[in-house]
Amino acid sequence: MPKIKTNRAAAKRFRKTASGKFKAGHAFKSHILTKKSTKRKRGLRATNHVCAADAKSVARMLPYV
Repeated sequence: MPKIKTNRAAAKRFRKTASGKFKAGHAFKSHILTKKSTKRKRGLRATNHVCAADAKSVARMLPYV
C-alpha cells in the first residue's frame, strides 16, 4: 500500500490539538481592515476551531498529523 500524500496547503493552515480537534486562523483578516472595528480585528487574531462537519475533510487531507 503506497503512502498517502499530505495536502501541503492544508498542512500550512491547520494544526491538530491534543484533544484531536483542528485549529486554524480566522478568515477576513488580510485586507480591507479600515472598515472593520478594532474589537472585530482583535477577535480575528485568536485561533479558530474547525467545526466537526469540516474536521472530517481536513483530517482526510492530513493523514499523518
